[in-house]
Amino acid sequence: MPSIKELAKRKEKFVSGHRLCPGCGAGVIARLVMLAIDRPVVVGCATGCLEVSSTIFPYTSWDTPFIHSAFENAAATISGVETAYKALKKQGKINKDIVFVAFGGDGGTYDIGLQSLSGAAERGHRMLYVCYNNQAYMNTGVQRSSATPKGASTTTSPAGKVIPGKTQFSKDIMSIMVAHYIPYAAQTIPGRWNDIVNKVEKAINTNGFSFINVLSPCRLGWPHKPELAMEITRLAVETCFWPLYEVIDGKYKLNYRPKEKKPIEEWLKLQGRFAHVLKPGNEHLLEAIQNEVDRRWENLLKKCETT
Repeated sequence: MPSIKELAKRKEKFVSGHRLCPGCGAGVIARLVMLAIDRPVVVGCATGCLEVSSTIFPYTSWDTPFIHSAFENAAATISGVETAYKALKKQGKINKDIVFVAFGGDGGTYDIGLQSLSGAAERGHRMLYVCYNNQAYMNTGVQRSSATPKGASTTTSPAGKVIPGKTQFSKDIMSIMVAHYIPYAAQTIPGRWNDIVNKVEKAINTNGFSFINVLSPCRLGWPHKPELAMEITRLAVETCFWPLYEVIDGKYKLNYRPKEKKPIEEWLKLQGRFAHVLKPGNEHLLEAIQNEVDRRWENLLKKCETT
């Protein structure tokens, strides 16, 4: 893995000038992913915050070949490009070693794009799919998605007298992707540059489909203080809400274990979408969230121990 000094010397493929909000995780994620790739790369991006904010005509922040896909088909688009590349390479018309990457938000990954994502994974295309997971449909108005945590207030699951925010727990997309028997899947955060860069390097050197799920703070939908964005991602790891791990050929590997597991309240209190959860009278909701975090963490530990 390259050092931070080596990364700093590399040519930027995701450059400044985008219109993402201050404190948004998506731009940091895109920049780190692109820096981790030291070969020619073709990028596909589903409609969403990252796409609309980085490709405002006549400008672009992508110093790479870039394809804007519809909300639901980024994985299908890049799998088609990867197939065309293999055919042209076989014919001797291309001799470059090219990396193919698709970006999608959680709405375009967990929900609307799950069918095309599943198809690309099942077919085994050599490509990396990166989910920048801000846990709601942020670009279209902060509507809940299946990645939205229980208790989070969104425009379609507003905390109030009727419901206390979203009533369901988030979908386990990592287990879904692992069930496709892909050779590499990982979970990471932008707040630990070495972890995300290391995992991207492993993914692009994998012979087959790879998937990386990255927690992406959203200043608008969470909301949080912009300067705390990366700290919030690190705190998600310390509370075990967002464990750092990877699954290589079906074998689970935990990349980090907190010395002292912090209570989920420490993560929730930095985000306005959970303000109601911490108010008197909602102790049962906080307890339910903590219990689910604990349950998922213990299940992950068992998987890591038995593989």
